[in-house]
Amino acid sequence: MLNDLKYLFAYTIPLSTFVSIFSDGILTFATPIYAFILVPILEILMKDYDTQYDDDQKNKRLSNHLFDILLYLNIPFVFVLLFFGFYNLTNTSLMVYEKIGILSSLGILLATNAINVAHELGHRKSQTERTLSKILYIPCLYMHFYIEHNFGHHKNVATPQDPATSKFNQSVYSFWVTSISKGYFNAWRVQKKILNRSKKRFISFQNDMLWYLIIQFIYLYSIFFIFDFYGLLYAIIVAIQSFLFLETINYIEHYGLVRKKLKSGRYERVQTHHSWNSNHIIGRIVLYELTRHSDHHFKSSKKYQILENKKDSPQLPFGYPTSILLALFPPLWFKIINPKLKLLLKQ
Repeated sequence: MLNDLKYLFAYTIPLSTFVSIFSDGILTFATPIYAFILVPILEILMKDYDTQYDDDQKNKRLSNHLFDILLYLNIPFVFVLLFFGFYNLTNTSLMVYEKIGILSSLGILLATNAINVAHELGHRKSQTERTLSKILYIPCLYMHFYIEHNFGHHKNVATPQDPATSKFNQSVYSFWVTSISKGYFNAWRVQKKILNRSKKRFISFQNDMLWYLIIQFIYLYSIFFIFDFYGLLYAIIVAIQSFLFLETINYIEHYGLVRKKLKSGRYERVQTHHSWNSNHIIGRIVLYELTRHSDHHFKSSKKYQILENKKDSPQLPFGYPTSILLALFPPLWFKIINPKLKLLLKQ
């Protein structure tokens, strides 16, 4: 039980964001300092470990509702912190750099405790949990990701058909453009196929993509109504930050990996070697085991508390925060990762 409480560490991002919102000076950068300086240092100092669960342990962890509650609590945390963040940004006299610090903290908060948690809940069978997933996507302005990720990415990962799989020698900046634009249009295509299978018209209550547009417009209008133009501007800025973080994570998770095309014309089944894995302990816990991405893609329905480190999967040399920073400097990223990728592709 005590070991399970380690996932409370995921709330350190909301905690650091709280410090950022209600501070001034350099402390307004509390979250980026924590996420991209302190966490990488801790990952160097702390030893990683592997835990393989037997069937009995898996069943016990799956029946323990603590793991679900830890996810659900992110919803009030995220929206309360957003409200106070926008309130302080629009009603408090702040220096420009202090506003940048708070906006950066809110962007990281949405990337880790909104989009990431929404991703986990979006793979659940429960309609309630899927709805909670969509709610968390709202302030990120990325509700379409629910459709594209679940019905597009997991089917097409590591193939040319997947915009969320970065190509060999593709920079993260080029990837942002292709993944964001193609992912959005892919979501509409997937939605159209779903409607066609159900024999529903494009303009219908079953068109979720239309609902997403309406809901996100209502969200932005509400922000404008409460906080005026600058509040709306800040909401858009933190949303953009959040999905750029998401796309950078997509970039490092699948960089250069490909599935073989079979004689039948289909691609081989998704295996654990089709995603980069990271077993660095702090990133694992803060991101609810997202970094054990190979196991997630091998069986996407597995809940985060039973994901395992697959030894036959490609291993990132660093945790996610450090890898994200490296990706922002393409020559450095290519120098470190390309040799590892070439060895993998030869096997």
